[in-house]
Order: sequence, then structure tokens, then C-alpha cells
Amino acid sequence: MKIVYQNVIWLVLFAAYNYISLAQDPPIEFDIAAFFHEENSQARVAFETAITKMSTMQQTFSFNARSHVIPEGDTFASNNLLCNLMASGNGLGGVICPGGPKVAAIMESTCRNLEIPAVDINWRPSASFMNESVAINFYPYPKLLFQGLGVIAKNLQWRSMVIFYENTENLIALQDVLKIQNYDGTKYNSIIVKELGPGPDYRSALKQIQNKSEHRIVVDCKTEHIIDILSQAKELKLLEPHFSYFLTSLDAHTVDLSVLDTYANITTVRIINPESEHFQYVLSRWKQYADGHGITDVDLDQYSIKTETALMHDAVDMFTRAVRDLNVRKRIEPTVLDCQNSSVKWERGFDIVAFMMERGYESETSSSITGPIRFDSMGRRLNFTIYVVDGNRDDLIAKWNPDDPKVVQFLKSEEDRNKALEKKWSQGTVIVASIIGPPYLRVKKPAEDGQVLEGDDRYEGFSMDLIRALAHELGIKFRFEVLESGARGVYDKKTKSWNGLIREILDRRADLAICDLTITPERREVVDFSTPFMRLGISILYKKADAKAADMYAFLDPFSLDLWVYSATLFLAITVVFYFVTRLSPDDWENPHPCDEEPEELENIWDLKNCLWLTLGSIMNQGCDLIPKGISSRMAAAMWWFFAIIVTNSYMANLAAFLTNERSQGSINSAEDLAKQTKIKYGTMDGGSTQIFFRDSNYSLYQRMWTSMEQSKPTVFEKSNDDGVARVQNTKNRLFAFLMESATLEYQIQTKCDLKQVGNWLDSKSYGIAMPLDFPHRSRINEALLKLQENGKINELKDIWWKKKRDSPLCPKSSDEGPSNKLALQNVGGVFLVLGVGIGLAYLVAIFEFLWNVRNVSVEEHISFKEALKVELLFALNIWVTKKRVKPQISESSSSSQSSGGESRSMAHSILHGAGSFLRLDVLSKAGTPGSRHTSRPID
Repeated sequence: MKIVYQNVIWLVLFAAYNYISLAQDPPIEFDIAAFFHEENSQARVAFETAITKMSTMQQTFSFNARSHVIPEGDTFASNNLLCNLMASGNGLGGVICPGGPKVAAIMESTCRNLEIPAVDINWRPSASFMNESVAINFYPYPKLLFQGLGVIAKNLQWRSMVIFYENTENLIALQDVLKIQNYDGTKYNSIIVKELGPGPDYRSALKQIQNKSEHRIVVDCKTEHIIDILSQAKELKLLEPHFSYFLTSLDAHTVDLSVLDTYANITTVRIINPESEHFQYVLSRWKQYADGHGITDVDLDQYSIKTETALMHDAVDMFTRAVRDLNVRKRIEPTVLDCQNSSVKWERGFDIVAFMMERGYESETSSSITGPIRFDSMGRRLNFTIYVVDGNRDDLIAKWNPDDPKVVQFLKSEEDRNKALEKKWSQGTVIVASIIGPPYLRVKKPAEDGQVLEGDDRYEGFSMDLIRALAHELGIKFRFEVLESGARGVYDKKTKSWNGLIREILDRRADLAICDLTITPERREVVDFSTPFMRLGISILYKKADAKAADMYAFLDPFSLDLWVYSATLFLAITVVFYFVTRLSPDDWENPHPCDEEPEELENIWDLKNCLWLTLGSIMNQGCDLIPKGISSRMAAAMWWFFAIIVTNSYMANLAAFLTNERSQGSINSAEDLAKQTKIKYGTMDGGSTQIFFRDSNYSLYQRMWTSMEQSKPTVFEKSNDDGVARVQNTKNRLFAFLMESATLEYQIQTKCDLKQVGNWLDSKSYGIAMPLDFPHRSRINEALLKLQENGKINELKDIWWKKKRDSPLCPKSSDEGPSNKLALQNVGGVFLVLGVGIGLAYLVAIFEFLWNVRNVSVEEHISFKEALKVELLFALNIWVTKKRVKPQISESSSSSQSSGGESRSMAHSILHGAGSFLRLDVLSKAGTPGSRHTSRPID
């Protein structure tokens, strides 16, 4: 408000001054000439309106508009007209140079010679500036303007672009755009520069990028050619929704782009703001002037005002104000001059221009409609604002000015910009490219026979459900396009081109691509990827070993049948040999009664039973409580022990190895195991990211594996993952392993129970959604993916398509587990059987001994077998008794039978005693003597 009051006071003072001056002197006639190429134009209306306004606002000067139409390019006639105006009437106080660069240069030179202020409002590439000149240009200083265009182009964040220019002279305007090197540390892939040609047919130039992957285009051309160029681009399908254009013309806002009917993103720039109140006020004065003078063929719509028109208003307004204000210091009055006599000059020309350079329009509330104005010492405009517009009308998104040259000030919040993108995106249909490959996408089976599925209803899978969830979050429509080749995207160095889904994105036949598409550095150079929706790594698919029938007698495997027979035979033979050695050895005959120093008989404890016990205890590593004492018998025992320890430990070692081999079914447990051997072949999917990983790896292990795969005959590279899985299953003797991504591997082993995953991941990678470079909706897609990850939707979809929606039943959980380190019953069942049989046999022998003892008791005690059995059985079942009488307690009723029993005993004893041999093997020779259990002999 303070500034407004100051302006009002200033106007009142000048009005009073003019009134006093008018009372004293008539107004000074001050002619200002302007040259145009059309009879009626916006610039002429603006020129004459500004002159009329200033003439009515003060009384000191009578500003006269000298508007003249000159032929374009006729420098001679134009200069003659200028000289005639200088030499006639009151002379000229200032000249507004025309738009033609050649004519403007001649007129400026003439004005400089006579020191007449020359005001320019157009960019002239070859214009020269100098100190203490009478020339001043209201058009933005080209160096700063081009710098602004470069900064704006850089903030568009296009990693590659095509620049179309109309002529070589205008290419200068793009010098800062061409200097762009990187943003966010990422080097630009390419900047292609193409000349549009003279026109009006620009198709030949546009066709040069029709088959390229570029969809970010900068167009520098005349404003009147914009519609023709973009219309022809639309014919060539270069104006699809995924294309982005940057128009450098400052008058692009005057073109009605709605006639193109496109959803392509078009960005324009301008240095005026048609939405400002001051612009609306000036526009209303122009319309009023045009109506008052019958000018009906000039378009004065809000968005039709050209930059030249706005600069004309600012130039005349500032020039006339400078003349008026400078006149206060010293009277200003034009002089008649002669172009042929350059010695006579107008002395106030330099003063006016210098005053304008010094003063400028620094305030936003000034009369300027192109913003604050400031000049340097050479008359170049340094202060202006470039407005960045989405489209070309009222969608103002950012601005730039030279005061902060490295920053683009956004006028809309990121949320507002995203809403604008959402609105534009929701109006079209997003094309999603994919390939058939369960569980990501598969052909859907009709629910009923004869049902015909159409469109996206033909397919189902993880990819379809994920895109459907994203579409719901983003509010968009989508359509799947399935690529029959099944290729994901590989770069061919010979043809220098990509195939598969990446090709679809580069050729703009699809907006998005989704499947098990791995994010790799090579692919990221040509397309963008979303936030990863799945993380994984390369793993090894291998076939499980065929299950073997349980062998209860596996404990016999460490020795062959021959060895078992030889060992058993040797055991019996050594027992017999040891028996004879001990009988022959004198040291093994001992005094049975140590207290009797001169015994009549010696005793030998080594009968066959004890010999068997010694040899058996030795081979079982249990030892024996009986020890031989003779030299020969000890030598024999030592040799048997040596044999026993070797055989027993060999058996134990082999038994452990056999049991371990049974449990350890697989011979491959890691990539190192694969690389170390040559018997088992291994391969990858041809053209996939796994193949590229091994091909480009610098790790020595993976290099060896790649060399092995490359040299394998037949080839180990399969066309698809399904082919690789089938090869693993069908190769005999488990001689093939397949390297594939863990997510797909996990899907396969859920129902293929004969397969397993071996080892850990060899690397870490991710699946993402591919999209064109600098895709404007990438951030929104990423936000939606993160939201789906946070709420567990992606994990839910994976669980559905990996486990629930399977045509084949899932493998039991036990089949997913690795081999156990614990022995099962079937591994050692034979040992239990041997134990059971041995205990059973021992029990039978015990029964036989018991019955034999009962028989002896009945004989010795002269009782019946039944009575002796009853007595012995009752005693055996009395588990609390631990001591036994030598003679059992017999009842009196059985005494009558003792005599007959005695006769029987005497007869048995006589028979056994007479059966002794020369070796005195009569073990029972003293059966009638209780406690006699050893062999004895008399001492001579």
C-alpha cells in the first residue's frame, strides 16, 4: 500500500507540474517511430495504446505514434523511410526497431550514428552490444534466456532426448540444453540432434526417430509451425500418451494445442503471465483502443498475446516515462537530423538510454507486464521470469529467473502435480506387456464348456493380480498384451538392439512390462524399473536321489559274505586250536588247592566253553576274566587279539561310512561342488538374466562355470525355465543341474517332489515392473507398490499362486526337508533282530540247562522228575531269595524213591566214567562230587 500511495503522490505532483507548465508553455511534440510488417497487428495496437495513454497522463509532452508498415527484408527502403522521418517535422525522439534482423540492424546502425535511442524488442542472433550505446533491448539477454532453458530441461529429468531445430541460427538457443551432462549422478544416455528442414512437410525428419526408443523430444521452431509439426508427429504415432515434448518458443502459449486431441505431455515456456491482474488491465485497454479505432482483425484473446506485444508495451511505457522524468532535470526536445550528415547528433539520446538503464523496473507492481526490468551497461535485459507451463495455457507449474540461476521454483506442490498426472493418466488405457509363464501369467481355463473368454479374462496369474491391485490403487484402466516370443529382453551386440519385453517398451507398444523380469544394469540403461516387488537370487535345481528300500541287515554290508564266513570259521578254528595249546602248555595246569603244597592232581580251566568265551570276548572288544598263563597260550591269545582289533575297527569304520552314504543322498551341495567336477552338467535359460550373470561375472568361480557351460556339447542352455526343469527330471543318473532364479525354483519344487534346491543364493536380485525412461507416473507406481508390500498384499498373492492355485497337489512337508542326520530304525533294524534272536536263543539254552539240572537233582536226590521240577521251579520264581542250598529240601513223602534213584545214579556214573579218552575229556568224571567243574590230572 505504501508503494501505491507513493505512486499516487508522484502522479499528483506531476499533474500539478504539467498544469503549471501548460499555463506557461505548449507541450513538446515528441515523435516515436515504430515499424511493422503488417497493417494491423497486436504489437501496433500495444504501441499506439501506450503512446496514447502517456500523452493523456501528462501535459509536458505530446507523444506522437509514427506507425509505418515496411516490407520484410527490404533494408534499403526501410532505412530511407527512417531517414525521411528524422529529417521531417520535429524529428524523431526514439525508434522501435522492427522484427526482421537485417532491417533492425540497419536501423540501429543509423540511430547509433545520429544518437537517436533505438529500442529493440526481439532476439537478434547476430546483434552486437557495446558500452555507451543508444541501443537498448527489452528482449531477455539471450545468454541468460538460454541458460534458463537449459536448467528447465535439466529439471525435466530426461536421461535421453531428441532435439529438433528449424534452422542452424536458432540452434544457438539450445546451447545450454546440449551441455547437459547428468542429473542425480546419472549420465545421459544420448542427446540426438535433428534438423526439421524448411517444411511444411516435416515427416522425413520425424521418421528418423520413429523406430528409436526416444520419446522425450525438444522442439525449437517458429510458433506458427508448432501445430504442423505436432500434427505430423501424431500421424507417425509420435504423440502417444507416453511421449513428452518441450517447446522452447516463448509464444507457444498462443497455439491451441487442444486441436491435437492428445494425452502426450507437452511443456511450454513464456515470460508473461496472462493470469495476472495487471496483464488483464492492460489487455482491456488494448481491446478498448482497438474497438475505438475499428480494428477488428487483431486477436486480443488472453492467451493469444505474443511476447513481442507485451515487450512493445513495456518498452514504450518505460521509454516515455524516462523522457518525462528526465525532462525535469533538463529540457528534452527532438531535433531534425540528416542521415547524410553524421556530425550533427541529438545530444539527449545517450541521456535517455542511460537513464533507462539506471532506473529500470525493479518492482513487481510496476507498469511492466513482463515483470521487473533491469539492464546492464550494454543495454541487455538482465531481469525476467520464465514461466513453465504444463500444456500451453493456465496450468502454471514452475518459474525460473536469473537471480537464482540453478534453481527452478515449483509453483505446485508435489501432491498437486501428482493429482494432475493422475487425472491425465486415468483418461487413457495403460498397455501392459507380459509373457506366458506360470505362476506369473497363464492361460485361464473356462469355467464352463463352450465359454469363450475375451480380453484380459483370457489370462490369470500373479502378474495379472498385481497389476489389478495397482490399477485399483492408482485409479487407472489397463490392458494386457502377451508377447508370443516369450523373450524377456536381451541385447544383441551384433544388431545393437533389444528383443522381448524390453523391445516393447522401447518401441512404445507398451507402457509397462511385468513378469519374472529381473532388474539388471544393462536393462536400466534403456528402461526404468519400479520398486522391486520380489527379491530373489540364483539357485541350483537338482534331482533328489531315488529312495532305496530299507535294509534291516545293512550292518552286514561292511564285510562281504566271504569275509563273514572266513571270520566265523576262523573263530571256531582258533577256539579249538587254543583249547589244544592250553592242554599242551604245562603252565596252564594249576594246583586247585593253593594251601596244599603237594597236591595229588593239577587242574586246567581251559575247557572248550572257556576257550569259546575268550575268543568271543576278544573279538567283541569286551575281554575275558580268564587269562592264559603259558607262553604258548599267551602267544596264541595275543595273535588272536591283534587280529580281532584290526577286524573289529575295520568293521566299525566301514559301518559308519555305509550308514553315512545311505543318509547322504546328494553329491552336489553348492556351486563349488558343481565347478569342481565334470560329470554332472549344468546350464541356464538362454537369454535370461541368469545367463548374463555368469557371462559378465568377474568372480573366478563363476567364470569357470560359464566356460564349462559354453563349451558343453550338447548345449546346456534351454529355451525356457520349464524346459530346464524337464531336463533335470528326465536326465538319467542325476547328471544335470539347472541354475535358475529362486522364486521360480520355489514354484517348481512345490509340486515336483523329485526336485530340490541345492545350496544358497549365488547372488541377490529383484523383479520389477519395466517402464519407459523418465516415465512420469513412476513415483506413483512405486508408492502403490510400497503400500501393497506394507499391507501384505504381495505376499498374499505369492502364497495364492505358489501354493493354493496349483493344478497338481503340493508335496508333503517331509519332502521339502533335507536329509536327516539321525539313524532310523530301518538303518539298524537288523541289529535289533540279532539281539532278539540271541536273547531268545540264550533263553532256550537257559531252559535246557534248567531242565537238565532238574534231571540231575531228581537223580541225585532219588526223587521223581516232576517233584524235582516243582521244587526247582518254585525256587526260581522266588525272586527275593539270592542263596541256594547245595541239596534241595525234599519232603518225606519222596524218601521211598531214594533207593531206586541211587541205583540209577550209580549206573549213570559208571557209564560216564568209562567214556574217558587218553586226553581225559571226562568233564563229568566227578559228577557225583558237588562243585567239581574243571579237568584235573594226577601228579606222578
